[in-house]
Amino acid sequence: MTFRTLADLTDVRGKRVIVREDLNVPLRDGTITDDTRITAAVPTLQWLSKRGARTVILSHLGRPDGKRDPKYSLAPVFERLKTLVPGEWRFAPDCVGETVVDMTRSDFTDGGFLLLENVRFHPEEEANDPVFAAELAASGDVYVNDAFGTAHRAHASTVGIAADLPAYAGLLMESELSALSRLTDHPARPFVCAIGGAKVIDKIGVFDHLLSRVDAFVIGGGMANTFLAAQGVNVGKSLRDPDLGPAQVIIVHAKQRGVTLHLPTDCVVADAFNADDTAATVALDAVGDRMILDIGPQTARAYAAVLARAKTIVFNGPMGVFERAPYQNGTRVVGEAIAAATKAGATSVVGGGDAAAAAHALGFADGMTHVSTGGGATLEFLEGKTLPGVAALER
Repeated sequence: MTFRTLADLTDVRGKRVIVREDLNVPLRDGTITDDTRITAAVPTLQWLSKRGARTVILSHLGRPDGKRDPKYSLAPVFERLKTLVPGEWRFAPDCVGETVVDMTRSDFTDGGFLLLENVRFHPEEEANDPVFAAELAASGDVYVNDAFGTAHRAHASTVGIAADLPAYAGLLMESELSALSRLTDHPARPFVCAIGGAKVIDKIGVFDHLLSRVDAFVIGGGMANTFLAAQGVNVGKSLRDPDLGPAQVIIVHAKQRGVTLHLPTDCVVADAFNADDTAATVALDAVGDRMILDIGPQTARAYAAVLARAKTIVFNGPMGVFERAPYQNGTRVVGEAIAAATKAGATSVVGGGDAAAAAHALGFADGMTHVSTGGGATLEFLEGKTLPGVAALER
């Protein structure tokens, strides 16, 4: 990947720099419940402000379906940003139009910020409409894409606008791509992927791409149930893919390539998904008609031992239903093992989405080399797909 970064943007004082950030944070009753993506944007915003840029910020929030909806206004994000990055802040009522362009030209001090309203209030955004992209570009002299979390979307504010302005990668975008590239470009070995999540079918691309790169997978979550079932193991009422074919193909390919698929030997089960009071640890042959909701302690220790020997690790999904106390242990033990390996010199990357949520919730995020802010973007990168937002920067 070859693209310009902020290091190539030598003189920004007095220039209007449009920055695409991913400020799509969860809200409850208008209150931000997790500001991780906002704090991730801070380094780039501070970098520009210190150098006197007039920073114009673009982002989406939620899925307003191309219509103006107050529920998806970036106003709460604006209030949070003001507390994180010192400087002069203003909030625009829209993201395009004469009023917005005027705001970027008048009463805009060097080092100041202007947050524009949700780009997805316009249907042209997700359609990557070139006219809309040009209207967005009218608010700036330079474009910086710092929104790795939306890099897999070919939208006007992530792709189209890069055709109208000199384009650069922000600090977050640069760090994300650098960290993820370490997983695919000559990784140190042994290389282990700790992978979980609900379904194998959702991550076939990840398996296919990483089978030629990793030495082993340690597998948890619903996908472990699918692999077990594909080998004839009874998993009771557990979540698993109805079609076992893809898992069986992966098992064959892994064997052909000498890649070890580590699967649970014990598990935490319950009578039903919402029956935490029935949670119990059992051997794999004692599941019966119950549901598997976490890997068991024996499995967790075995996985930790595999991870302790690794030099490169990607954590791409929790081992169980980590949001609930009876089923947190597997993910916690695996996460702590990755953190310990990292402290001993391994490179570790948490692959966004549920994996990042688990890392933060269970307290091992700070022990990782890198925690990705991307969900879908990280997944597609690990599948070897071209990310449109990155390709636009490479033009």
